[in-house]
Amino acid sequence: MGADRPLIVINFKNYREAQGDGALRIAKAAEDVSRRTGVLVAVAPPQVTLMQVVRSVSIPVFAQHVDDVEPSSTTGFVPPESVSASGASGSIINHSEHRLPEDTVGRLVRRMRDLGLTSLVCASTPDEAARLARFSPDYIAIEPPELIGTGRAVSRVAPEVISRGVEAVHAVSPDVTVLCGAGIASGDDVRASIELGAMGVLVSSAIVRAPDPGAKVEEFARHASGVRGR
Repeated sequence: MGADRPLIVINFKNYREAQGDGALRIAKAAEDVSRRTGVLVAVAPPQVTLMQVVRSVSIPVFAQHVDDVEPSSTTGFVPPESVSASGASGSIINHSEHRLPEDTVGRLVRRMRDLGLTSLVCASTPDEAARLARFSPDYIAIEPPELIGTGRAVSRVAPEVISRGVEAVHAVSPDVTVLCGAGIASGDDVRASIELGAMGVLVSSAIVRAPDPGAKVEEFARHASGVRGR
C-alpha cells in the first residue's frame, strides 16, 4: 500500500454520520483529498456498507474487523474470505473496541496474508505492539485506549508511547509500518506523530463527526505531507 508514504486511515466506526450514504460522502471526500495531495488515505466504513464503498472509490477500503472463522455456518461473523470477496484491501484487527486474543490475531494476520489482504493490527501499548509485531502484520497502530475519542492526542499527551512503540516494533520486525492513534484531532497532532517516527495515523471522530469531513482530511493530509516533504 505504499509504506514509504504517509498514511491516514479513517475508521468510521458506527457513528450516525457514517450510516448509509454518509459513508459514501466521507469516503469520496477522502478520495478527493488523497488524489489532490498525494497522501495515502484509507477508509474503514461500517461493515454493512463495505462493498458499496469499495465500488464507489479508488482509495484503499478496510473492513473494521474480521473473525477467525471459516466461510461456513457462522452467522453474524466476518471471515477474511468475505472481506476478500467484497473487494476490500484489508481489515483492522484487534481494535480496542473489538479486542482479540493474541494467538487469534496471529492466525488472522496469516490468513489475511494468504488472501493478499492488508492487515492493520491495533495495540494499546508499546509492549503489546512488540508482541504483535512477531506476526509481521503490514501495519501496527498504537492506540492507548484511555485517549481514544478524547481529543487529547497521544502524540502530545504521551509522545514517548509513539517513539518507544516504533522502536519496540522495529526491534522485532523492521518491515512493519507503525501508525499511531487515540485523540488525534488536528493537523498538528498528525505532524507530531510523524515527527516521532510513525508513518501516519488511525483516526475516527475528528474526521467522521466533523462539520466538513473533507476539509478535516485535507488539514491532516497537508500536515502529513509537509513533514515528509522536508
